[in-house]
Amino acid sequence: MKVRYDPESDILYLLIREGKIKDTIEISEDLFIEYDENDNIVGIELWRTRKNVFGELLKYLDKINSIVRK
Repeated sequence: MKVRYDPESDILYLLIREGKIKDTIEISEDLFIEYDENDNIVGIELWRTRKNVFGELLKYLDKINSIVRK
């Protein structure tokens, strides 16, 4: 697996396996899954990564931190 991040467009791309992409399915407004001709996942593309990944991760870490402080 390879991970690429484009900070200019704020897109995170996970290359699961090399291969020709047959179809891309939009899972949500910011999440796309790419499939090959055998319906294997080839790639995952996540838009607005700072909000969708990093923002959620920071919320989770803040929650854990508040539990630990008790």
